[in-house]
Amino acid sequence: MTSQKESKRLQRTAFAAGAALVVVAVAGAAPGAGAAPKATPGTPQLKLIAASKSITLDRWEWDGQAGVSLDLGTYVSVDNAPLEFKVTRKSYKDPVVAQQILRDGKKVTTKTLPAGLVSDFGGLSGFLEVSIKNKAGAQVLATKGNFCPNNASGRLRPDAPATSHYPQSCPTNPFTLGSVWGVEKGWAANTSTGDRDKPTDLPVGEYTAKVSVAKKYRDYFGMADTPQTVKVTVRQSPEDGEGAAGRSSSAAHGMHGSKADHGAHGAQNAHGTGHHYGTRGADEPTPPALSHALEARGLAHHLGDGRGHTDGSRIAPALKANAQRPTGRASVPANVPKPDLRSLPAWGFEITDGEDGDVPGKDYLAFSANVWNAGPAPLVVDGFRSPGKDLMDAYQYFYDANGKQVGYTPTGTMEWDPRVGHEHWHFTDFASYRLLSADKKKEVRSGKEAFCLANTDAVDYTVKNANWHPYNTDLSTACGEQNSISVREVLDVGSGDTYTQYRPGQSFDITGLPNGTYYVEVLANPAKRLKETNLNNNTSLRKVVLGGKEGARTVSVPPYDLINAP
Repeated sequence: MTSQKESKRLQRTAFAAGAALVVVAVAGAAPGAGAAPKATPGTPQLKLIAASKSITLDRWEWDGQAGVSLDLGTYVSVDNAPLEFKVTRKSYKDPVVAQQILRDGKKVTTKTLPAGLVSDFGGLSGFLEVSIKNKAGAQVLATKGNFCPNNASGRLRPDAPATSHYPQSCPTNPFTLGSVWGVEKGWAANTSTGDRDKPTDLPVGEYTAKVSVAKKYRDYFGMADTPQTVKVTVRQSPEDGEGAAGRSSSAAHGMHGSKADHGAHGAQNAHGTGHHYGTRGADEPTPPALSHALEARGLAHHLGDGRGHTDGSRIAPALKANAQRPTGRASVPANVPKPDLRSLPAWGFEITDGEDGDVPGKDYLAFSANVWNAGPAPLVVDGFRSPGKDLMDAYQYFYDANGKQVGYTPTGTMEWDPRVGHEHWHFTDFASYRLLSADKKKEVRSGKEAFCLANTDAVDYTVKNANWHPYNTDLSTACGEQNSISVREVLDVGSGDTYTQYRPGQSFDITGLPNGTYYVEVLANPAKRLKETNLNNNTSLRKVVLGGKEGARTVSVPPYDLINAP
């Protein structure tokens, strides 16, 4: 049976002591050190500061592109009170709304941000303004950048909270529903303006960067105008080319494929995988942007799936299954909290010519999909293997409000997936994909049904019991190895599990399929073996239109309400 201590760890939403939070020390005299200045109680005081007056950036060259990560080492310091936001949208038909949460002791008030300050879940839009001049004094770059308060951060002084209870990173999933952003009192958050989809290139040389906060934000937050000047040296990366992907190229160039969300299944190194991406290259992943926290710690080699690391969020401890199979009579108490699995509309559609295990030369419709847990309880599944067996027997566990295990039920099996890009234990019957006819009634193609569960995406961290610091955030710690005797897989409250379109099995064979309108169905818990609070919200549909001819098929994807994420 699960210990009470472990159960509580799975239930609680507070940041666990000892979790691998990366603390970035701000160098120099640390503005804000010492006693906090006087200000209106409950109102955070913000200031733009620079960690150093001079930095060196590596210029990379990779796959015909070149660029630098425009991380100039500037931070927003927060004092007097935490900086906190609740960002939500009622539905995909409604715009994103951000509220600032003001905390003064036990008193909590909210203030809705003016229109135009927040347009999505990526942060405060146009917060930072950057001007870069070359050695001759000519401006070579003028850009604006969003500010994600959940960016890499660290303490400014020893009396600040030892750890941050806010989530790490701002969500990138196009179908995110709710997010929480925050910086603790006495902390500072990195303000990097690196555009994840459009790398910035600067030739090797000497530059001067001027960084400032946009006037509309200075006025709103009552910030002083304190622009920071940083001397910048751009050098050619010592690990250019193919080898750079292993250490710093994907970190340095700041690229983040819009088709592959941070932490999602499929984020791999750009080399050394032996993975087939199709001759047309439509399904080849762009290396994910490395978090500033990992970059600062020199852990840029911790990219992609692999033993003992994540693809860019943090080092994730492995979860351990119970010491033995559950004993006694299986039962699911009627009033026990249960998970609520929901599927997001598919996105990231591409036409490919086959992945590992597919037939090269055929036409495949590849896509990304996510099933998430709206709570109020985590989905906890253990797999146990009998000696010599190829399958594990899977069990779902249930906990009361105090984190005590109060029931379990058998729930199918787990199987080992040997394909490159997987190579871990999959829980069967977690979700399935179907390609439906234009009338949504006829099944044209069916797809994957087995998954490794990992908390790759923060879909809605405003739901009840959302865990802002889930443990199994990547495949290497969530899904075991081939010789594993037992595995624990968890989908925590508020998080979802994305399988990106370049994972084997994330596609339909559309060879010979007539052109026209179809719907991609993502169905959570298709066999209804998992116990949930609601079984009526498990299905999502996304319209696609196929065209072209054999060997040159096309796909167009209309917007989903306000979400234009093809």
